[in-house]
Amino acid sequence: MPAQSPDRTGRIIAEVIRAANRDNPADAVLRGELKKQRSLSKADSARIADAVFSYYRWLGWLDQEQPLKELVRSARTFAARFAENPAQFTDEEMLARAFPTWVRTEVAVLSLWARALQMKPRLWLRARSGRGSELVARLGSCSPLGDGPLADVLEYRGLEDLFRTPEFHAGEFEVQDLSSQLVGLWCDAKPGETWWDACAGEGGKTLHLSDLMGNKGLVWASDRAEWRLKRFKLRAARAKAFNYRAVNWDGGIKLPTRATFDGVLLDAPCSGLGTWQRNPHARWTTTSDDVRELADLQRQILGRVAASVKPGGKLIYSVCTLTRAETTGVADAFDAIGGNFEPLPLENLLQRDAPPTARQWLWPQDCNGNGMFVAAWRRA
Repeated sequence: MPAQSPDRTGRIIAEVIRAANRDNPADAVLRGELKKQRSLSKADSARIADAVFSYYRWLGWLDQEQPLKELVRSARTFAARFAENPAQFTDEEMLARAFPTWVRTEVAVLSLWARALQMKPRLWLRARSGRGSELVARLGSCSPLGDGPLADVLEYRGLEDLFRTPEFHAGEFEVQDLSSQLVGLWCDAKPGETWWDACAGEGGKTLHLSDLMGNKGLVWASDRAEWRLKRFKLRAARAKAFNYRAVNWDGGIKLPTRATFDGVLLDAPCSGLGTWQRNPHARWTTTSDDVRELADLQRQILGRVAASVKPGGKLIYSVCTLTRAETTGVADAFDAIGGNFEPLPLENLLQRDAPPTARQWLWPQDCNGNGMFVAAWRRA
């Protein structure tokens, strides 16, 4: 397709930014707008997306008295300067401008984290278990993170639309962030076991558990939103995953089943600070009130799902956020009332020489993926 005029792409950028708000996240608005603009080339779509995300990534540096067109231009200039030489930006201005001031009271803020937020995120793929090298050979432009289980964790650096590749439609890989993949590997689900992904969303981690189990055993996937479960079922069909049962559950006292499980994964609803590199708009719509409300919800749900773990079984708690209240705060509260649960040390998959620990932190500057906190227990 021919390239569109700068005026047209500029109008689309402005429409997305003006339509985005707390109830309509910029990434969702952007997807909808690009879907409507069928005459856009892949290059035009990429430029529009880059401009929108640059605007929110550098919003703290922008003078809102300027016209929107100038703000977008300034944001792209800041992005180019940072890519060329990050040292031009001091630690002090990073901590003051990269996110709202309330974050400093909720997170052990590091200047390295602030700098990581200003970088473009990397794209990670999860190959079917044991088939990472085959996928590298077929797709090209990607490489494995390591050996062993990390051989199926691939960083993609190409420009192809992955969702149109025959490998994607054959279910040979999922687009899944590195941190989410590490959560699945820490679960270490085995063929024949029973697992419950309690807040499954659209099922990325459920599919990973199913794959690790070789489609044997059973994975329960529950979520409060029926539309997410419908999307999960479509993904499961493409991935040829059949050892699951999808059910609605709102996180309340009444559990979706009386069954007990070899493992329960609670990837809990959270404030999402760990995704702010990939989703910069959320920096400016999330509040400290959200953190407090979500921490209360996380403690409640964790206490409820714990009853479904078999003796000797695993309980894995994960959140893609970095606030104290939603991470160590929730884990400490569970330890205080956890009864017959004991900490389950996990191997540091990115630093094999590090000692195992029951609480794992994944910071974007260390893993080049989303920020994530994981805590693990075993029922005595």
